[in-house]
Amino acid sequence: MSQQLKSWDMDADEDTMKDLYLCFSLENRDYAFEVRHLTEILALPAITTIPGTAPFLKGVINIRGKIIPVMDVRMRFDMPFKPYHERTCVLLVELDGLPLGLIVDTVNDVLRIPSENIDLAPKIGESKSSRFIYATGRVGDSVKILINLQRLLTEEETVLIKDIPGN
Repeated sequence: MSQQLKSWDMDADEDTMKDLYLCFSLENRDYAFEVRHLTEILALPAITTIPGTAPFLKGVINIRGKIIPVMDVRMRFDMPFKPYHERTCVLLVELDGLPLGLIVDTVNDVLRIPSENIDLAPKIGESKSSRFIYATGRVGDSVKILINLQRLLTEEETVLIKDIPGN
């Protein structure tokens, strides 16, 4: 009985999160990803750097005793580094069981973007950052760039992050 109840609860949670996207900004552009990946939003905590990692991997943070790698999404998207400010925050996400912190300029809001308002992203150029973008979402008169969080890390980078002590 409890197994069925648990399964039903998960289905209900999935339905309530359907079409919900967390919107954030980088360089005055609006990006979004599915809320189901979000665990928590944090004010920018102290980051411990780890020598020898890629420039976009800023280091690790300690959240309630758990060590979590942190990525500067701006730098991952080949945007210039910008000093962090009072609205800079970390979005804790989970990707295939791997916790990851994403540093973004600002968090805007959570929006419902129905599937009929989502269009596959046009192939514009071959920039490295275009591999992260899978679609655009129309919200009123604005457009949100929808990113595929699964593509933020290559397989090799995922293996390296899993090797960080505490993961």
